[in-house]
This record gives sequence, C-alpha cells and structure tokens, in this order.
Amino acid sequence: MDMVSERAQLILGLRQNGILNQTVLAALEAIPRELFVPETFARHAYDDSALPIGRGQTISQPLIVARMTDALDLTRRHKVLEIGTGSGYQAAVLSKLSRRVYTIERHKPLLREAESLFRILDLHNISTRFGDGAVGWAEQAPFDRIIVTAAAPDIPQALIDQLSIGGRLVVPVGPDGENQTLLLGIKAETGLELQELGGVRFVPLLPGVEAGNG
Repeated sequence: MDMVSERAQLILGLRQNGILNQTVLAALEAIPRELFVPETFARHAYDDSALPIGRGQTISQPLIVARMTDALDLTRRHKVLEIGTGSGYQAAVLSKLSRRVYTIERHKPLLREAESLFRILDLHNISTRFGDGAVGWAEQAPFDRIIVTAAAPDIPQALIDQLSIGGRLVVPVGPDGENQTLLLGIKAETGLELQELGGVRFVPLLPGVEAGNG
C-alpha cells in the first residue's frame, strides 16, 4: 500500500474512532506524516501510534492529535500557541485550520528540523521560537487557542494568563508516564472552566531549554 492509500486508511480509522469533524480530518489528510517521522520509522508513519523522534521525544498518536485539534474548535480567525513543537506535525495540522500558529520548542535540533519541513510544505503561517514553553510567548499574547503537547503537574499560570477570554486551552496534566488526564479549559472572566477529555500519556513538560543546544 502506498503512502497516500495508507493516509486515507488512517483517516477512515479516525472517523471510526469518533473523529467526525471534517475540517480536522481534511487537515490531517493534507499533511504527509511520513515527512515528520525518522526514516527508520517511515513504514509506520500511518500506524495509529506514537513514534520516537529523538531527544526523548515522540510524535503523538494520530488519534490524540485529532482529538486535541478537534477540542480546540478552530477557525481561520484564530491565533494559536503550541507548547512543544517536536517533529512539527501538530503545528502543521494547526496551520491548515487557523490564521497563525506560534510554536515553542526547548530542543533546538528538533526545532530546526521542523522549521525545514514547514518551508518544504510552504506553511508560511507558522512562527517558531527556541525556548521554555511553560512561560509561553508573552509578546504575542493574547492567544485564542493554546495547545500543550507535554504533560505538566499543573497548568502553567503563564499560559492561562496569555489565553484570551473565551479562548480554549488543551493540555495533558499529571505525573510523567502515568495517570495523565487531557483537559480542555475555557477561559471565563472568573477563571478557567475545565472539562476532562480522557486519559493520555505524554512526555513531561520540562522547564528551561535542553542543555547543549547553544
């Protein structure tokens, strides 16, 4: 089976798993996931599973990418902040659904690889930063939507502060490796109203930047 057929098969599987938002499915179908995984895992690019991308990081399972993206309820008017660029796959999907994506990564080699892929795919509405995602991107705040692709013990206050009123934040919360819960937060004048979206497993959200990145 070729990559296009495998991608179509993945989209069918996502639909069967409850992802019915056609714009989200179209965005995932438009992004060639095989470009975002190491060459040694290319044959598994359209498996519905997370894959290692180096630096102790992973490219998330497509079903989780779809669920998190769906929960953001995006339109082309929205400005999005992503914490944890990783391979760049989630940012690429978001770029198809929003006005602009701002994405932060603490591993410089991963960020450089992602930036190269954004250029190859002509995704010109993505801005990148090498830095500590937990502090957000204050100069560009407020954001209509924020997505965090690593698990924190608690939602960083800086991210709540940088979310606009009525905005949505999707974040996994919990200890490293176990009992994490995917949360959707909708910001009201009185604070963040939270909903649980189910159990997940993400790498931890770490402070600062990776040593040796320069």
